[in-house]
Amino acid sequence: MKRSFVFFISIAISVLLVFPACGPKTPTQQNRQQAEAIRELGEAYMAEGNYTMALRELLRAEQLNPNDPYLQNSLGLTYMARGRHQSAVDHFKRAIALNPGYSPAKNNLGSAYVALEDWDKAIESFEAVKDDLLYATPFFPLSNLGYVYYRKGEYEKARAYYREALAMERRFPRALHGLGLVSLATGDVDDAIHRLKEAVDTAPNAANIHLDLGRAYEQAYEYSNALNAYEKAASLGKDTRIGDEAEAAMRALRSKW
Repeated sequence: MKRSFVFFISIAISVLLVFPACGPKTPTQQNRQQAEAIRELGEAYMAEGNYTMALRELLRAEQLNPNDPYLQNSLGLTYMARGRHQSAVDHFKRAIALNPGYSPAKNNLGSAYVALEDWDKAIESFEAVKDDLLYATPFFPLSNLGYVYYRKGEYEKARAYYREALAMERRFPRALHGLGLVSLATGDVDDAIHRLKEAVDTAPNAANIHLDLGRAYEQAYEYSNALNAYEKAASLGKDTRIGDEAEAAMRALRSKW
C-alpha cells in the first residue's frame, strides 16, 4: 500500500529522537540534526497543501534551530499561504539576514511585499534578485517587476520587464499574461487577445488567464468567445474567488447581450 512522504519522514524523526546519532555530539549539533528532519516534515506538509500541520512542524524546528535560513524561508512561505503576509515578510528578512546570498528568499520577500501592495519595497527585492547571475530562473523576478510596474500604472516599464522575461523563457505564461494585461490597460485589445491566447495555450488550467481573456473578448465585442472564456474560468476556478468573478461576468454579459 502506498504511504505518503510525510509518513516516512515522521518515522525518521522518531528514530532521531529515540536514538541520537552515534559518536560524540554537542547538544547544538543534535538540535540542528533534529530541526532539519522536522523542517523536512513541515515542508512535506507544505507540498501537500496542509499548511496548518506545516506551520506546527516548522515552528517546532525553529525552537531547536532558529538560525536555519531555509527554515525561515519555509516559514515565510507557509505564512504567505495562510494570508499572514507581514509575518511572511519577517521570516523572509530573517532568512536573508542569515544568508545574504539567498536569492529565492529575496524573490519571496518581494512577493510578500506585493501581497501587502508595498510596491517600492517589492521593486527593491526583485531588483536584488534579477542581477544575480547564479539565480537559475531570473525570468521570475523580471516578470514580478513587470507586474509591480503594471499595478503602479507604469505600463512601458511593465512591458519592458515582461519582454525581458520572455527573451529568457519564450513561453513563460506569467509574462505572456502580463503583456496581455498591459495591452488591455493601454487600449490595444487585439494585442491583448493575442497575448492572452498564447498564455492560455501555455497554461490551459489557469483560471485567472481565462477570466482575463474573457474580459478582452468582451471589450472587442466578441461576446460568444467571451462567454466561452468565462465558462472555462468558472469551471477551473470553482469555489474560488476567480470562479466567482467569472460567474458574475457571465451573468452580467448575458444580461446585456
